[in-house]
Amino acid sequence: MGEPVRREVLHLSVNGEERELLVRPYATLLEVLREELRLTGTKHGCELGECGACTVLVGGVPQLSCLLLPAQVEGAEVTTIEGLADGATLHGVQRAFMERGGLQCGYCTPGMVLAAKALLDANPAPTREEIREALAGNLCRCTGYAGILDAVEDAARSAR
Repeated sequence: MGEPVRREVLHLSVNGEERELLVRPYATLLEVLREELRLTGTKHGCELGECGACTVLVGGVPQLSCLLLPAQVEGAEVTTIEGLADGATLHGVQRAFMERGGLQCGYCTPGMVLAAKALLDANPAPTREEIREALAGNLCRCTGYAGILDAVEDAARSAR
């Protein structure tokens, strides 16, 4: 028989809720969110940090959860797509994505929305080029990006 799987205590705040979890030290934040907390809005994509489907906000900064280990997020504030809406009221970025056709299959949408939110928090009036740059790490195979860029511009205008 092999040795039992070692687990470590992880403290973090997820979507405003303090959590204490026993996790495998080699599990990624993506795995912890999806498998331990059942927050499946964060998507498995390439698991190489190239597609952005697993983007979450850590301390308000977009991070690729497939590349983060529990020790790297100890004590951090993590926001997933599930934490963005206020009950049934969508966040302005989410609403703009729906209204402007910034989504199709929806697989990339959580990462795109969170990256856009972080951009607008830091820069409430970004240029189209700044939006492109902020979303460059998030790949979409459906939309051609025009609706996504329009949605972020609309969300910025609505928030001002």
